[in-house]
Amino acid sequence: MNGTGRRREREKRMNRTTAREIAMHLVFQMTFTGTPAGELLERELNEEAFALRAGAEPLYGEFPDKGSVEYITRVVTGVEEHGAELEEIISRYSKGWRLKRIDRVAAAILRVCVYEILYLPDVPNGAAINEAVEIAKGYVDDDVVKFINGILGSFVRESFPAPPEEG
Repeated sequence: MNGTGRRREREKRMNRTTAREIAMHLVFQMTFTGTPAGELLERELNEEAFALRAGAEPLYGEFPDKGSVEYITRVVTGVEEHGAELEEIISRYSKGWRLKRIDRVAAAILRVCVYEILYLPDVPNGAAINEAVEIAKGYVDDDVVKFINGILGSFVRESFPAPPEEG
């Protein structure tokens, strides 16, 4: 891949990373307030709302492009639609912890990542987990980051076992 191709790939990843973090913010807000996804997206995913938040939160400094808006919308509505399934999976892999005891930010990150793993086949499982862990590092302490990584790693290993090596 030439330099221009690598730069485009990096920009694409950066856009997806930003979109993923915005989706996590909205999922957190949705689950914290009980606001339906459609209402929340209409209120928060527009240029005016981003402009209001930009001063306090650099993440909102630029309104996402069309593809990122579509991704954010898909994730937030998907987390709402599949909420019970996502919560069951998170609860199953967070041995000894009920979802209500898990840090709310960590729970939002887990919901987004598990949704991606299950319903967005264009996102590799490893990339989804790595991005979730990186986002978590900006919001929660190291023990919670390890907890998130452990839950997601166990979920992927048990749900999507690697095929046996030929040899």
